Amino acid sequence: MSDNREVPLRELNQQTSRIMARVEAGETVTITKDGVPIGDIVPRGSRLGRPSYPFRTDPMGPLDLPDLGGPVLADDEIDETLRGVSAVDE
Repeated sequence: MSDNREVPLRELNQQTSRIMARVEAGETVTITKDGVPIGDIVPRGSRLGRPSYPFRTDPMGPLDLPDLGGPVLADDEIDETLRGVSAVDE
């Protein structure tokens, strides 16, 4: 295993314990596939200031629902209304 911080996916598969020991020691390891970075293994509680998932977890963003003038229902009223409704005809 080399001393650089990039590790091929195959090496991660074959030497997982060694690579995880490096992460445990505080090193961030970038996993590559065919020489292209595909992900990072970051020590827990890392001070890098970047999230574990560098992408948005809600791809739609906030919902902007129009007011259609219908009745305002509480959650339990919605549950009762939808109870027994199914997409499959029985």
